[in-house]
Amino acid sequence: MEDLSPRPGDLEPIETASIDELRALQTERLRWSVAHAYANVPHYRAAWDAVGVHPGDVRELADLAKLPFTAKADLRDNYPFGMFAVPREQVVRVHASSGTTGKPTVVGYTRDDIETWATVVARSIRASGGRAGHVLHNAYGYGLFTGGLGAHYGAEKLGCTVVPVSGGMTERQVQLIADFRPDLIMVTPSYMLSIVNEMERQGIDPRATSLKVGIFGAEPWTNDMRREMEERLDMHAVDIYGLSEVMGPGVANECVETKDGLHVWEDHFYPEVVDPVTGEVLPDGEEGELVFTSLTKQAMPVIRYRTRDLTRLLPGSARTMRRMEKITGRTDDMIILRGVNLFPTQIEELILGSPQLTSLSPHFQCVLSRSGHLDEMTVRVERREAAEAVTAQEAGVELRRLVKASIGVTVAVDVVDPAQVERSVGKMRRIVDERAAR
Repeated sequence: MEDLSPRPGDLEPIETASIDELRALQTERLRWSVAHAYANVPHYRAAWDAVGVHPGDVRELADLAKLPFTAKADLRDNYPFGMFAVPREQVVRVHASSGTTGKPTVVGYTRDDIETWATVVARSIRASGGRAGHVLHNAYGYGLFTGGLGAHYGAEKLGCTVVPVSGGMTERQVQLIADFRPDLIMVTPSYMLSIVNEMERQGIDPRATSLKVGIFGAEPWTNDMRREMEERLDMHAVDIYGLSEVMGPGVANECVETKDGLHVWEDHFYPEVVDPVTGEVLPDGEEGELVFTSLTKQAMPVIRYRTRDLTRLLPGSARTMRRMEKITGRTDDMIILRGVNLFPTQIEELILGSPQLTSLSPHFQCVLSRSGHLDEMTVRVERREAAEAVTAQEAGVELRRLVKASIGVTVAVDVVDPAQVERSVGKMRRIVDERAAR
């Protein structure tokens, strides 16, 4: 693989600033962000008043722990624009992520926010080995999902030539890679494997393509997956992290010269790791739940947002800013399947709310398995006692179609006889994870 280490002058000064300089900048920006949120977002004002903490009490970075957490439920409760800190007329774009109830979490951006987002994504692409003049094949989905447009604006800011392919149409993806000869690709790792399989089906040697770097995000992936990608494609495989509530892609990124964890762009996003149960802030190096506070966002500041992602913070290496390890799991029951967020309650809503599925019972489980490096899910669901087996099997086919149409991901459906799905006292075990057992 080509050596893509940065040259002198490639980096922004803040990337290699001293720890003291970085902490001073963070402190100044934190004070502004907390005051901005309190003054302009009723939710924050009410939540902080309730615990008797006010912006003036947050003078140092450690004081952040005095403030209560923000959760995804707070965003849903204030749907659609209640978390905005500027007049709606100043919001130039909104994105949204799907939720368990059909009500998405909505995020907004001012013109300055869009510029900040483009800056951190450009920084992420450069850290991955991308440079001005490179051709970037963008296979993240465009639309309300933050991935496509976030990657697009950042790549343009860096000076790349962007091919805005979006997702799907795998045969065409392969054709465009062969014809346009991109240097970089941004895509989910699982879909990259589909592209590689299609290349091989067409008789194209994946190692002979023009691709130098794959920037993979939107779903957890392992170092085993990295080795698979790099061996099959003879390119660097680099991890990018983000979430719409905090900004979108570009909150953190690996550096191609080390690939030793994702550097958090701490001049814009302040990370904490907390005990998932007690909420206590943990020292760097201990695994817990990742929490973010935005330092520069105007339209929708987030203060101590609980991501539910499990990781730990480590000292900087290729950059001054701290690293986060690859995400090891989540503290809630959200399933990330090929880059799509899926909750068992969404399956339940389809089963119970669709007239075509009356022969299926609400007794079901989501069974996760792994084929090679790809995660797969089977919805194991019982037919109702009065339903004929043939009718229930037809409903299973319809459920598979509805999941694809409403959630956007393909699953298998296994319709079983009554009383075949385990029962439990108390909370139902909706997720059966068989991946570790294989």
